[in-house]
Amino acid sequence: MQKVLDRIDGKELRYFSLFSLLVLLIAAFASGTPGETAAGLIKIIISRDALITDYFELAGYGAAFLNAAMVLGLSIGLVLVEKIPFTGLTMAALFINAGYGLWGKNVLNIIPVFLGTAIYARTHGARVNRYIYTALFGTCLAPLITEMIFLLPFGQPWNFLFSVSAGIFIGFILPSLSVHAASMHMGYNLFNVGFSGGILAFVFVSILRAFGMESESVLIWKEGRNILIVAGLLTYFGLSIAFGLLIARGQSKGLLKIMKRPGRAVSDFVLMDGAGPTLINMGMVGIVCVIYILCIRGDFSGPVVGAILSIYGFSAFGIHIRNYLPVLAGVFLSTLLTVYTPITPGMQLAAIFSAGLAPIAGQFGIAAGMIAGFLHAVIVMCTAQMYGGLNLYNNGFSAGWVAIFVVPLVESFIKYKRERGRKNDDSRGKKGC
Repeated sequence: MQKVLDRIDGKELRYFSLFSLLVLLIAAFASGTPGETAAGLIKIIISRDALITDYFELAGYGAAFLNAAMVLGLSIGLVLVEKIPFTGLTMAALFINAGYGLWGKNVLNIIPVFLGTAIYARTHGARVNRYIYTALFGTCLAPLITEMIFLLPFGQPWNFLFSVSAGIFIGFILPSLSVHAASMHMGYNLFNVGFSGGILAFVFVSILRAFGMESESVLIWKEGRNILIVAGLLTYFGLSIAFGLLIARGQSKGLLKIMKRPGRAVSDFVLMDGAGPTLINMGMVGIVCVIYILCIRGDFSGPVVGAILSIYGFSAFGIHIRNYLPVLAGVFLSTLLTVYTPITPGMQLAAIFSAGLAPIAGQFGIAAGMIAGFLHAVIVMCTAQMYGGLNLYNNGFSAGWVAIFVVPLVESFIKYKRERGRKNDDSRGKKGC
């Protein structure tokens, strides 16, 4: 065993990512006949992808898992070709694509965004690897590309040509837009491209509406709790923890260090604390997500499973149990005080994706985290209407606004308390004299 560990030293996350790809492929071919899976995959590719389009319900488990495997495989391929190291940010980018391969992304509608980012890099005299993460995250607008094929009035093949051109344009402008968007929320929203993508989607949809082309959100949702899906997720996360423990030689020091970090971007747990503790943390957060959905008697639909996989990936880049639980509690509290229930589809997703605001809890404490989670839950239920459900990272867009609103208020309150405490200390000092 020691020889094996020595041989894969420094490549643990690469092999684990490839193992995850294999798991998705096995799940795909175990969930249906080849004919059913192929037919379902074609249906995914030619159908609308606006929020919320559940591929489990639309095309069946086999096709959904195969599509997710293809999206993940393409993403891993880009990382390997560009010789990108497998850091925490890499894991976040890979698994958010794998997750959304179950609801919104397919192997064709993400390619124009990649091409646009490559053109951006070329025109700026840089290598593609400098912008690879923006390309991987920027596929959040893939449904917009598909939607334009249905909305544009020119007929085929012009609709297809204009849609691909729009996707390339999206990939071209997202790198610069994302940089400016990050400065607005100061790293307290881990889903930065979701925020910038939401702004861009709003602009695109507003232009389309001005010309009489209206896109509307949909709700295709698989209800129920498939015991095989639940068991598969728990087994996979358990293997992640076991592999992490093996790499970390059974030591918990690295995990304890992760738990003490606020999580504010950029918090790459792989670079700071190692691959072993990071995989343990990822598995633990994944299990927490599964337990939450079970406790509220929610649905293990494609979007929910995809959201869990996304947060699993981001648990290598800012999220851990200590900073996630307060915002999760805030979302659940909102369901007790508002018209929404915990099992409302959007609220199930809000609970999982509220992890994007975990740095607020990590930096400012439990109360601030709960407030952020509460606000996120009520805001995210309204934002999808702004762009017709064509930004897959709707929760990232909502989280951006929450961070912009909450962080300055909390910081000003903390500053006021410090100044007041300093004045009280000075007055005591004078009296003592």
